Amino acid sequence: MSSVISASQLTMRFRGCDALNGVDLDIPAGQVFAILGENGAGKTTLIRILTGFQTPTSGTCRVCDLDPVKQALQVRRRVGYVPDNPSLYDWMRVGEIGWFTASFYGDGFLPTYRQQIAHYKIPEDRKIKHLSKGQRAKVALSLALAHDPDLLILDEPTSGLDPRVRRDFLESMIDRAVAGRTVFLSSHQISEVERVADRVAILHHGQLRCCEPIDQLKESMTELTINVEDPLITLPPPPAPASLVCESVDGRQRQMIVRGFQPEMAAVIASATGVKDVQTRRMSLEEIFIAYTREGSDLSEATNNDQVVSGMAATMDDEGALA
Repeated sequence: MSSVISASQLTMRFRGCDALNGVDLDIPAGQVFAILGENGAGKTTLIRILTGFQTPTSGTCRVCDLDPVKQALQVRRRVGYVPDNPSLYDWMRVGEIGWFTASFYGDGFLPTYRQQIAHYKIPEDRKIKHLSKGQRAKVALSLALAHDPDLLILDEPTSGLDPRVRRDFLESMIDRAVAGRTVFLSSHQISEVERVADRVAILHHGQLRCCEPIDQLKESMTELTINVEDPLITLPPPPAPASLVCESVDGRQRQMIVRGFQPEMAAVIASATGVKDVQTRRMSLEEIFIAYTREGSDLSEATNNDQVVSGMAATMDDEGALA
């Protein structure tokens, strides 16, 4: 199995809305993969397609080398899934829901589930309807992990968990990746993603803006602060191969978010007419996310090979000047 999840031009259209628009994914085993996006970006739709609960309008995908459209049940046996608002049978007790779910899996499910529940200190004789939001989340996590799935899909998994349990849970995700399992994580908690993810994707209006190792993404993004003499001056875009993601103007100060910026390019920009000085700094994952999802962002969808649309940046001639 070369990839745990692969998708090609995955598209999902609803009436008056394109939830997904040509999404390509390739996620190898043994990684914590995180997908970031605002509400309505298409994250939950993507998860529903991967788990066989939604048939895409077009495109293909495979999960654990299975087709979720034709082999939905087989996919679900290989996957653990925790939605952002787990639906549990309120009339059942904590122990009963484990016993009930164990009937769909092998012999080791129930003992593992009980170990998880004991770890979270939730009494097995307590009814689901009497649990707090955090306790319900722990039960859902225990059910998803008890059969040791090849792929664990989590949609806002730490919602309702206290800080200590959240930290322990996130560390366990890293342990699963080290053991060769794969974690697909959808979260609004960007600081958590930054701590545990190996690879990150940013989904915006149904399009994948980037998908690459998190360290590589952070290394490739630079914020430029340019002070100019005249607020009406027009600056050229950064020289190739750098590309402009977005730009803002505040009087005599310009801020550019640039991908692929090299230190020597600062001197080229500083030499432009009317430029007083240029300052650069690396960006956090949260700042990168905001830049990619900012309205008016110029960068269209990047491929897994880290390609970006051409024509955004000016080229340099043989003498190193802006063309």
